[in-house]
Order: sequence, then structure tokens, then C-alpha cells
Amino acid sequence: MGRFTGKTAVITGSGRRQGLGEAIAKRLAREGAAVVISDLGRSADPATPPEHIGATAEMDEIAQDIRKAGGTASTKPCDVRDLEQMRALAKHAVDTHGSLDIWVNNAGIGYIMKPLLDVTAEDWRAVIDVNLTGCFFGIKAAAEVMVKAGRGGRIVNIASQAAKSGFPHAQAYTSSKHGLVGLVRSAAIELGPHAITVNNVCPNHVTTGLGAWQNEYFSKVVGAASVEDYLEAMANRIPMKRPGRASDTASAVAFLCSEEAEYITAESMNVSGGEEPH
Repeated sequence: MGRFTGKTAVITGSGRRQGLGEAIAKRLAREGAAVVISDLGRSADPATPPEHIGATAEMDEIAQDIRKAGGTASTKPCDVRDLEQMRALAKHAVDTHGSLDIWVNNAGIGYIMKPLLDVTAEDWRAVIDVNLTGCFFGIKAAAEVMVKAGRGGRIVNIASQAAKSGFPHAQAYTSSKHGLVGLVRSAAIELGPHAITVNNVCPNHVTTGLGAWQNEYFSKVVGAASVEDYLEAMANRIPMKRPGRASDTASAVAFLCSEEAEYITAESMNVSGGEEPH
């Protein structure tokens, strides 16, 4: 379609195969955007184990997929917990592709799940630092460039159904995602005069690589006979009778980044097949 031709998009947390970030990056690239694939690149500490981050090699492979399909992509490792690294990521987009028009805060921790009484202070801080503070740093880094350029822009956070409802074993995760609702409402007020929209996308469960880990974990928590039984019960409570797909989230992001959504800001859009009505 080419509706993002001439625009540059940064997607944090987009360096894992079968992740939401990969799906979002490929969707925007397919519609003409030059995309920056960004992830941690290597494990930085116990809160970011290798199996849950996008390694440098995976980032390169995803960028190569996009280039093979005729798109434009570059890579830039970044720790979203560091504002200066986020500013460097924004600068990379401009220096490499000529502009920064779209910023998607997708990086998140969804693998620290414990009963409330077992959650440590370190667990809490790790989740909040990535999921909420990381999005704040992303909004700030992107807005600094977009305001200076004077061409407007689109900022989208990947929140969650957990931004609207509570879940057991997910106190920090749910709190971080609820926080994104307030963050976009405030940021949208300040950035609206600059023609920059700020929104959340709130998917329900998606079986990405992280989602598969969550399936295993929560099937045991609820006492399901198997992961398959757990997923069947999940599908049965969703009006559309299936869990979400990465492509569902990518489609919502693409819409919010488009010209069609120029008057939509401060929103937290559910993409849940009707499971989350709030």
C-alpha cells in the first residue's frame, strides 16, 4: 500500500523471532516505512536472561528478512532503561534513514510472574523499569526529535489487556501496564499541539515466544491438565473464539500510525477479540 513510504519507524523489543515487535516491524516495512530493529542485543543482568531478549544475531536476521522482501531496515541495540541509549536510538533513525516519524515502545518484561508474597523488590523494579519507565524514556526521546523536526509523529506503546484488568501472579506487570494508560493521557495533552499522537495498543494473550512461556506457567497455576486444555479454555471465553495473533496487534499499530488516525490520541485500544470490554 505504501502509506508509510518516506517515513522511519523505530520499534523497541523487535529483535526476537515470533515476537510482537518482529510482526510490527515487518508490517510497517511492508507498507513502505524504513524500520529500525532494536533490542537489548545481549543479556545485561539477571532481570534480562538470554532466552527472553532479542540477541544481536536475531536482530540482524529480522532486518535481513525485511531487506530481502524489498524493504529498508537497520539495527541498533538499546537498553530501554537508559534514557541516553534511547536518545542514541532516535538519533540513529535520523542519521541512518533521514527522519523519525513513528516510535513503537514494544520492549517489555512479561516473564517475571510470581505469587504476591514471593515477589521481591528487585522483581518489582525490574518490571516497572522496563515496562513503564522504558516507555516514558521512549516517548521523551522520540518527542524531542519529532518536536524539533516540526512534522508531527506517531508514538504507540504496546500495553496489554493487563492495562485494564488485574491478573494473579502479575502484580508488577499489571501495575506497569495500567501506568501506561495514565502516561499516554498526559503525554498526548502536551504533544498534541505538535501534531504528535500518543496511544496504547492493548492486546490479550498472544502466543509469541514469551507467550508460549506464559502458557506453560499459567496452565500450571490454574491446574489445567495440559497447555492445550488451558488454551482451549482461553479460546472459549473470548467472543471471537481464539487468542490474539501477532498480526492483530501489528494491524492496530499500523492503523494508529497512519494518516487515518491523525485525530486519535490518548487512547488505549483493546485488541482482544471482545475479551476485554473496558
